[in-house]
Amino acid sequence: MSNETLADRLIDLRTKIPADVQLIAVSKTKPASMIQELYQAGQRAFGENKVQEMVDKYEQLPKDIQWHLIGHLQTNKVKYIAPFVHLIHAVDSLKLLQEIDKQAAKNNRIIPCLLQFHIANEDTKFGLDFSEAEEILQSREFIEMQNIQIVGLMGMATFTENEEQIRDEFRNLNNYFQIIKSHYFKFNPDFKHLSMGMSGDYDMAIEEGSTMVRIGSTLFGSR
Repeated sequence: MSNETLADRLIDLRTKIPADVQLIAVSKTKPASMIQELYQAGQRAFGENKVQEMVDKYEQLPKDIQWHLIGHLQTNKVKYIAPFVHLIHAVDSLKLLQEIDKQAAKNNRIIPCLLQFHIANEDTKFGLDFSEAEEILQSREFIEMQNIQIVGLMGMATFTENEEQIRDEFRNLNNYFQIIKSHYFKFNPDFKHLSMGMSGDYDMAIEEGSTMVRIGSTLFGSR
């Protein structure tokens, strides 16, 4: 690796991402010192996929960091991040939403969430299909929730070399986003985020309508 700093990589990456697309630096497994370095270079949004690791880093690092939970979230772990999490990306059940709502209320907060859709051709990935998402959005339980806010959708494309397939999956997610927005959030300006695209495919994701990319190895170097 050349003696390129994290700040250099951040600047380089920012030149490739449109100004209206938010960069989430995926800092999972990376030490707090690296996050601090990117923070000093101006990065504020960081993504973690493990609750305990996120809590530990939250305690060590500046309090104006926006912490995004991008991994699968178990209901029994919600309480640990409810006081400070900025956005939960991977909401994939009504039960999880109910727990987030409950813990947000205890912390006197409204927690923004994204509904995670299963768009990949892989069973290992979590997420809702369209009818499951509609079922949640139409449920009385959801309508009565006071402490969560659905601000968009999130999805992960199949891990494949086939660019046409990846594009197709991103396009499907954008399509779901448009339909759900027009049916359920037409007059809600907060429903605006489409979190899709990672280090290997973020350029395609942006072309297909992503507003938020989750980038780890391009910034931090490969694990």
